[in-house]
Amino acid sequence: MAEAPKVLIAEDDHFLSSLLKARLEKEGFVVKTVFDGGEALTYLKEFQPNLIILDLIMPSVSGFEMLEQTSIDPQYNKIPVIILTNLGQEEDIQQAKQLGAVEYLVKARSSVEDIAAAVKNHINIAPQQ
Repeated sequence: MAEAPKVLIAEDDHFLSSLLKARLEKEGFVVKTVFDGGEALTYLKEFQPNLIILDLIMPSVSGFEMLEQTSIDPQYNKIPVIILTNLGQEEDIQQAKQLGAVEYLVKARSSVEDIAAAVKNHINIAPQQ
């Protein structure tokens, strides 16, 4: 039996990350939640996620800084990253996509169901490690 796909959620909103974790675990994913970018970078190596949900505005290391670091690292630049943020400016969206984000979701316009669907969509097309 194949190992369950792993999702790393880097989101400093504890309520939202616990909602997402519960929803994705119900779908059969193994989920790890972290609350800042520094912690996310630490867990990347240990957890080896198949997909990352990333907030852009977080303490210590921002989502943009984390994206920059993962985009240049051949060990991590193939992991799909879904941005989940309150930043809805076109330049933020462009910057995130240039750094390799596969999808950009604005929190105010995305339900937990939308996010779960995006995760399933990108895990299905992502090469398994």
